[in-house]
Amino acid sequence: MNIILLQMVLLGCETKQETEPQQVPEEQVDDTAVDVPPVDDTAEPEEPDTADTGEPEEEPCEPPVYEPNPFATSIVSYNPGTEAGFGQDSLPDIVLGPPLGAGENSGSLDVLTLGNEGEIILAFDVTILNGDGPDVIVYENPFIGFPETGVVSASVDGETWYAWPCDAENDVELFPGCAGVTPSLSHPDNCIDATDPEVAGGDHFDLADIGLETANYIRVQDSGFNEYGGFDLDAIAIIHREAK
Repeated sequence: MNIILLQMVLLGCETKQETEPQQVPEEQVDDTAVDVPPVDDTAEPEEPDTADTGEPEEEPCEPPVYEPNPFATSIVSYNPGTEAGFGQDSLPDIVLGPPLGAGENSGSLDVLTLGNEGEIILAFDVTILNGDGPDVIVYENPFIGFPETGVVSASVDGETWYAWPCDAENDVELFPGCAGVTPSLSHPDNCIDATDPEVAGGDHFDLADIGLETANYIRVQDSGFNEYGGFDLDAIAIIHREAK
């Protein structure tokens, strides 16, 4: 409610309280008795209507068990670009752990804005392995029609990097090779497995495409072609992995 309107309402209440009650002349008082039927206090209270609405009750889902931990566990470095800032108050946890995807038509606010050409490097408690199909899922907060592209790289030692080619200007083919294009669907509350590329959403990356069999670090860089603060990182999940 508007503050000024709220003050007017309160002032009106005080004025009513301060006004003396109007006196009714004795000749206008109707002292005619009115018969009130007795209250039957033996009647049983009515039961609430619990009729079946026909809609099935929502069954609680079974959350996936992640073993070993597939999510980033520490930040190696974070170099924000211009217009960064959102999410920094919640570092490091905001980019660690599972994604909080909001679906195809809404973007999660559990993200860190990298800023224009900003970058972040994350480490894991597992070794990333080259398995069948994609090995890494990067979760941003895009929704349909509103991508924010990022370049993803992998490294064994944290020094030498191998980047997946990202065509951040190719909107006709939906920015092939870039992160920040596909909506994030996995969320702890909906029990969608964040390491299942068939259902989890996010953008998928295969180590074989950059000539690696293993990796230990993932770097995400804003592509430099975004607006409004650039790439927003939610989480990274490793599909094929082994404990270190």
